[in-house]
Amino acid sequence: MGPGGPRLADHRRRELARGYLQDSERYERVRPGYPDACVDWIVPGPHARAADIGAGTGKFTRELVRRCRTVTAVDPSADMLAVLARNLPEVRCEVGTAEASGLAEAGFDIVTIAQAWHWCDPVQASAEAARILAPGGIFALVWNQLDVSVPWVHRLSRIMHAGDVFRPTYRPRFGPNFSEPESMVVDWVQRLSASDVIELARSRSYYQNAKEHVRAKVEANLRWYLHEHLGHPEDAVLELPYLTYCWRAANGERRTTTS
Repeated sequence: MGPGGPRLADHRRRELARGYLQDSERYERVRPGYPDACVDWIVPGPHARAADIGAGTGKFTRELVRRCRTVTAVDPSADMLAVLARNLPEVRCEVGTAEASGLAEAGFDIVTIAQAWHWCDPVQASAEAARILAPGGIFALVWNQLDVSVPWVHRLSRIMHAGDVFRPTYRPRFGPNFSEPESMVVDWVQRLSASDVIELARSRSYYQNAKEHVRAKVEANLRWYLHEHLGHPEDAVLELPYLTYCWRAANGERRTTTS
C-alpha cells in the first residue's frame, strides 16, 4: 500500500528516505523538473519571500528563484544542499525538516514542498508551514508522477518499482490553519536517454535501499525491457510522460461551514 493509503510508519519513512541523502549528483541530473504552468499557478507574485522545504538539489528551488524576491532552501541532507548551493548561490540554505525547519515565524509569503510530501508527517509539517508563513501566505505541494495510464510506462514503473506516489484521488491534509486546498494537474514529457532511465531507477528509494542482488535484477530487467522488448538502441532518447499534481492553500483562512 502506497502513501495514498495508510501512512507509512515514521521509522519506515525515515529508513526509506535515507537513500536520498547520498547520490545527489545523479538525482540532479535525471530527476524531472517542473512545468512552468504549475509553478506560475503556485507563486503569488514577484515580491514573494519563498521557503522551499525538502529542497534537495534545487529542482523546484530554481523555479522559485526565477519568480520570487528571496528564496530559502531547507533539506535534511547537507549533501544535497551542497549541490543546490553550488548551482544557486543566491539561495540561503538551512539543514532542517518539514516538521522542524528552524526558520523564523511569519517570515515567508510562500512555503513549498515539492516531491517530498510523502516523506513528511502531514500534521506536523502543516503546523510548521503555518508557523513560518505570514498571514494569508500560500502553502503549496507539488509532485511528479509517471503517467502510468500509458501501457509501456506502466510496465516500466513496475520494473523500476516506481509506482504512484499517491493515488489520483488523494487529497493532502493541510490542517486547521489553512483554507480549503485548490488543485491542478499538468501533463508533460521529460526527454531522457535510455541509459539515464536506468539512472532514474537508481535514484529511487527502492533501489537505494535494496540489496546488491536486487539492484542487479532491477537493472537487468530494465535493460531487457528497454532494448530487447521495446527495441530501443543504446543511444535512444525516450519521452517519459509525467503528471504534475499541484495543491495550494492560504494560511489563516480556514473556511467554516454551518448546517
